[in-house]
This record gives sequence, structure tokens and C-alpha cells, in this order.
Amino acid sequence: MSMAGNLRKVTSLGGVGGLRRVARLARRRPRVDLSHPARSPLGSSVVNCVTYRDGRRTAAREDLVDAVRQVRKTGEGFVWLGLHEPTNEEFAGIADLFDLHPLAVEDAVEAHQRPKLERYGETLFAVFKTVCYVEHEKLTATSEVVDTGEIMVFLGEDFVITVRHGRHGSLGPLREGLESDPVQLAKGPSAVLHAIADHVVDDYLTVIDSVQEDVDEVETEVFAEHGARVDPGRIYQLKRELLELKRAVVPLGRPLEELAGRPIRAVAPEIQAYFRDVSDHLQRATEQIAAFDELLNSILQAHLARVTVAQNEDMRKITAWAAIVAVPTMVCGMYGMNFDHMPELHWRYGYGMVIGVISVACLLLYRAFRRSGWL
Repeated sequence: MSMAGNLRKVTSLGGVGGLRRVARLARRRPRVDLSHPARSPLGSSVVNCVTYRDGRRTAAREDLVDAVRQVRKTGEGFVWLGLHEPTNEEFAGIADLFDLHPLAVEDAVEAHQRPKLERYGETLFAVFKTVCYVEHEKLTATSEVVDTGEIMVFLGEDFVITVRHGRHGSLGPLREGLESDPVQLAKGPSAVLHAIADHVVDDYLTVIDSVQEDVDEVETEVFAEHGARVDPGRIYQLKRELLELKRAVVPLGRPLEELAGRPIRAVAPEIQAYFRDVSDHLQRATEQIAAFDELLNSILQAHLARVTVAQNEDMRKITAWAAIVAVPTMVCGMYGMNFDHMPELHWRYGYGMVIGVISVACLLLYRAFRRSGWL
């Protein structure tokens, strides 16, 4: 049975009345089943659902309604629900349970969003673009260098919902790292939001380091001895992939500034200082991307200049050889007119003398062109 069937009519849990409504609905309908494994291409969207209290994972629960009810009854801890590419039907019950705004739910399900930070009442909605470097033996005009995905985060006073899109950017290692630091995790859902932001920006820096190797490789080949033969499509492709990376990194600057600056109810004050550190790292990533973009522009211009120089050299060589060949062509053309009165026409050594004159003239022209650098 889908989550929508289990949770479609569950309302917000605010106050005692909300808890009573949840209890009544819980007695009348089956629970939300979270016992399935992480999402496979044909599996469910729920990756994990865990309750944390004092920074430590509590006993495993397979029922989301019970987990949320217990947290809100005691007023301690929070629930972290992880989803991977949920459908509208799967998300409908969860949206009702946590009273999520329809516009934010639509963004989380449809994906393809810019990095942003929005507030809907007491719920914070953040979008992060994840990036992954695509390994390749050699950069070509069709190589994929950067693959992107998305992580959406719904943040409330006692819950965190993460929605991941794409086949990379798993939050499993991040969850394990947070669980190994109960003091940080005890600061609440905003600690999870900071960890996700820090994880995403660290991935940016890792991908940028890998992209730099591609940029250095192209730069070395362009300025090599036969750099004019480098396929310019490789440079254009690298610029396109860099643009994809730029679209993921640059728009995140403003959301991080908001998280690190003015107070936000859903974010603990002691966590805001951590967001300033993440913002500094993002600024470094943004500057490196801008530097790569300018460098690729310079590399492309240098490549075009080298191609122009190579073409000029080829034309000079062709012109020089044409001038050398013009000498015997002219002489042979004159003697081919079959006049009776030609210089040395009936002289025994006339043929050898003409050949010698042609050879000397061609040799002198060759030496002159060679000395001037045309050959």
C-alpha cells in the first residue's frame, strides 16, 4: 500500500488536538510502512526514517506516525526522514503529516530547481544542487565531465525531510558522520541542514580539483609543439560542463548568506556560525570556477591564434615552393615555343647550361626563403 493511502488525510500535529486526531486516525487505518530497503529503480522512495534524541539514534521504528507522535508528545528529539525521488502519491501523505506547503512539495517532487532557501510558516525549505565528477580516460568533444543532482530539505522544529534526486550524493555517509558526533547532532534539525550544506560544498571543491586537471591537460596540449591540431571541440565541451558546474555552485551563495546572517526561527543560533564557514568555502569554489572560465577563454583564443599562425606558415611554404618551381616553368615555357633563333639552341652544351642556370636559380631562391624562415 502506498504512503498516499496511509497518510492522505493526516493533518498537522500542532497541539494536543493534533495528537488526538493522529491517534484516532492511527487506530482506524494501517501504519506507514518504512521497513523496505533503500530505493532501487523499482522500489520505494523511503531510504530511512530515524528518531534522534539527545543526539543519539533511538530504537528503530517502522511507523512514521508513531515516531512523530512520540517526538511531539515528549517535546524531545526530532525525526529524520530520507526520501529518494518520491512520486506525488508517495509524498502526499507525508505532506499532510508535516503540513508542508504545496509549492514546496511540488518543487521537491518535480526537481530541476535552482539552489534556494524559502520559508513557509515555521517550515524552512532549502534546495541544494549536488555535483559529481564523471571519470573519463581522455577528454573528447562529447565527454561528460560533471553530473548534477539535487537535495531538497524540509526543516521544522522537530523534523528533517531530505529528498534526493539523482544517482549520486548519497547521504548515508553523512548520517553516519553525524551519528558519531552526538554533541553536534543534539543541536537539532539545523545541525543536519548544516551538515548537508557542508557536504554539498565539499563535493564542489572536490569536483573543481578534478576539473582543474582537465583544464591543465587542455592547456598543456594547446601550447605543445603541435597545439594547432588540438580539437577545439574539447575546449568548448569543457566550457559547457564548467557552465553546468557554475549553475550549481553560484546560486547557492545567497541562501548560505541568509542562513549565516539574519536569525531564522528554524535554525539554532549556535549553528549560524557554522554556515558562515560553509559560505567561505563556497566563495572559494565560486572564485575558482570564474578563474577556470577566464582561463578557458584565454586557452581558446590562444588556440585560434596558433591555428592562424600555422595556416600562415603553410601559406608561406606554398608560396616559396611556387616561386622556386616558377623558374624552371618559365625557362621550359620559353624553349617550348620552338623558335629557330633561340639563344644557344644549336650549341652542343646549351641543354646542360640551361639546366645549370635553372638549378642555380632554384638553389638561390631556396636559400633565400630558408634564411627568411619561409621554408
